[in-house]
Amino acid sequence: MGEQAVTGSGDAPAPERTPDATGDDAAAATGSGDATAARAVGEAPPAPPAGEPVAKAAGGSPQDRTTDVTAGPGGVMTDEVGVVTGELTLRTGYADGKVTLRVQYRDADEWYAVTGGTAPLADPAGLDAVHAIAVALLNRPEG
Repeated sequence: MGEQAVTGSGDAPAPERTPDATGDDAAAATGSGDATAARAVGEAPPAPPAGEPVAKAAGGSPQDRTTDVTAGPGGVMTDEVGVVTGELTLRTGYADGKVTLRVQYRDADEWYAVTGGTAPLADPAGLDAVHAIAVALLNRPEG
């Protein structure tokens, strides 16, 4: 089959755009449906539905988010110890213009860097969206 043009109003092609990490696209990606909350800086994100993982500040730093997750099949690859599986805590941290994902076994002391889990993030306001996406990717309680 050939390519199909995506059209906007009338028959004009819709303009291409890059998704943003803090606005409507972040709300859609996280499934929150609340773009206003996703854009709010300095406000707590809306509470997740019952049974969903809950993000909390880690280590007292306002630039960290943590959530308990259950790794899916194959676990989570880390730089230090390879694959970790089971009940984990995910920490998304922001420092020096970068976001970094780390995991630990629940209630353990050691944190491990998620392989490939570091990326530039120009605006720390996007931290909640990045964390929500990471949780959505790594939390697989049903396997």
